[in-house]
Amino acid sequence: MGTTVFERHPPAASVISRSLEGAAHSVFWLDDLPDDLVPARPALAGEHDADLVVVGAGYTGLWTAMHALRRDPSLRVAIVEARTVGWAASGRNGGFCEASLTHGYDNGLSRWPDEIEQLERMGMANLDAFETDLAEWGVDAQFERVGELDVAVEPHQLEWLREELTDADEHTVFLDEAAVQASIASPTYLGAVWHKRNNAIVHPARLAAGLAKGAEERGATIFERSLVKSIDSSGTRVRVLTADGAVTADRVVLATNVFPSLLRRNALMTVPVYDYVLMTEPLSQEQWDAVGWRDRQGIGDMANQFHYYRPTQDGRILFGGYDAVYHYGGRVRSAYENRTESWQRLASHFFTTFPQLEGLRFSHRWAGAIDTSTQFCAFFGTAREGRVAYAAGFTGLGVGAARFAGEVMLDLLSGERTERTELEMVRRRPLPFPPEPAAAIGINATRWSLDRADHNGGRRNVLLRTLDALGLGFDS
Repeated sequence: MGTTVFERHPPAASVISRSLEGAAHSVFWLDDLPDDLVPARPALAGEHDADLVVVGAGYTGLWTAMHALRRDPSLRVAIVEARTVGWAASGRNGGFCEASLTHGYDNGLSRWPDEIEQLERMGMANLDAFETDLAEWGVDAQFERVGELDVAVEPHQLEWLREELTDADEHTVFLDEAAVQASIASPTYLGAVWHKRNNAIVHPARLAAGLAKGAEERGATIFERSLVKSIDSSGTRVRVLTADGAVTADRVVLATNVFPSLLRRNALMTVPVYDYVLMTEPLSQEQWDAVGWRDRQGIGDMANQFHYYRPTQDGRILFGGYDAVYHYGGRVRSAYENRTESWQRLASHFFTTFPQLEGLRFSHRWAGAIDTSTQFCAFFGTAREGRVAYAAGFTGLGVGAARFAGEVMLDLLSGERTERTELEMVRRRPLPFPPEPAAAIGINATRWSLDRADHNGGRRNVLLRTLDALGLGFDS
């Protein structure tokens, strides 16, 4: 069994420890919000009435509310959030806004081969509309349409890059080892493919806060710190109930992401997988000159256990990924967000990637739970005689896809037959995860196998090949 570049060229232990000294266990994006984007909002108390209730004030819920108000500005929309706007995945992700609706071309091709070209076209149209909407609505999410660089850091990954070029569009270019290192100075890079139009980088918390502000300006009411306990559809309308109040509406959207579903049918459809992130202090001009990276692309390496990283507008570097940790029982707990070994490993890998930045410190370290589904992208549906719609399972690529999901759910609630609702991807539910202990055994065995593949020239073992054959393999 071989070693990876991060094991062959680790930095000194003292470099890692010094870099993490004083790093706040806090989400940089949320800490960075200006006060005017964090207004005081009421909790839900007493009885209220609306036309549409959205449960969850993350991207999916907020985009749904904005779409609904654009379709019908007179609509009475209430958004009910358990904590605060953008507190969970929407405020703590890496800020990659990708065009893909299917967690990458290969994953979509393996699951919906007859629709893949349509899905790719719709995904790019969704990203174009995302950019237009932010400009129209005045949402300053620090949106930069910079594309994404897929980098090979092991020799076997160069073949994967060549395969990417087979289906590439005119906005995709290949960079050999000399070209990619001239663009971004990392000794780990052996080659890269730059997809120039398929990705933007954003400030995640500003995006959520800006969408919330836009929804309120158009008449929506947002209730925060109001955990929804149940939904009652026994009458002609649907009641959404919290401990201290309720909202009654004609239609309900469930945008609860990784948190336990309010529908029994979805109890095993997602599992929480924890992802870990570091944010550097701002780099000096001399440090940026040593790195290059003037085109500001989002970057992801080609490993199964991959890293993602991007610059910020105030001159920092976010560096995350690699570890993806599932805890027995599939619960979402704040205790799981504190994992020293994951941050130490990320810091080590950061300085292997950019050894010229030794001495740089990290200002923030945090984690969050990803709502993983067995098809590695969102699934959709309705319940309660078509009065409740839901979307979940984005598996870490929901920043752009959440906008699409909002449109899908509104189409489903209206009973419309649209290009979106006719997609097999929308009509077909993925397989659920098994109950414990099978879930933990299967998920952790898969994670171990993916790590072994990274150490073995990318070759997949019997377990991974079996999952591939069953349509459960990760291929993105």
